[in-house]
Amino acid sequence: MSTSTITPTGTWNVDPMHSRLGFAVTHLGISTVRGSFKDFEGTLEVGDDVSSAKAHGTVQVNSIDTGQPDRDGHLLNSDFFDGEKYPEITFESTSIEGTGDNQVKVTGDLTIMGTTKEVELAGTIGGIETDPFGDERVGLEVHGEVDRTDFGMKFNIPLDSGAFTMSEKVQLTIDISGIRAA
Repeated sequence: MSTSTITPTGTWNVDPMHSRLGFAVTHLGISTVRGSFKDFEGTLEVGDDVSSAKAHGTVQVNSIDTGQPDRDGHLLNSDFFDGEKYPEITFESTSIEGTGDNQVKVTGDLTIMGTTKEVELAGTIGGIETDPFGDERVGLEVHGEVDRTDFGMKFNIPLDSGAFTMSEKVQLTIDISGIRAA
């Protein structure tokens, strides 16, 4: 497989106004609760081939939004993110490789609540376009799954059926519009 770049070389900064960091967990074993983080930043650095690319980002934990302020408050306490003690989530890629047409595998270190774990994410490059203001943009969709208990989030309540209030697995969906840095 060719190692030529899928995305033009350079540095691309995440545009938070046109990007979304989403997550989903199964609730009661029967439905899905979704949320997102509103305050984040990130950069994609692309060299002469995809193997030299790097991605990194930072999320402000207190920007969590599930559409329910009480639930958001619970997620920020020590049962989950402990946002006062651990105000940021970070990601730093360790490798990026092309896996097919416009497809990439991103491996990296995800740090939540002071715990760092390696995660593997699948990405699709949506394309490159110049917006009406003359900014060159790249679009990416990234998906993956993490186990929240790996990061110390063990809170759960057993139900009479034997199920639990929420799944340990968390689905991640990251939609990125990156702007080429000047």
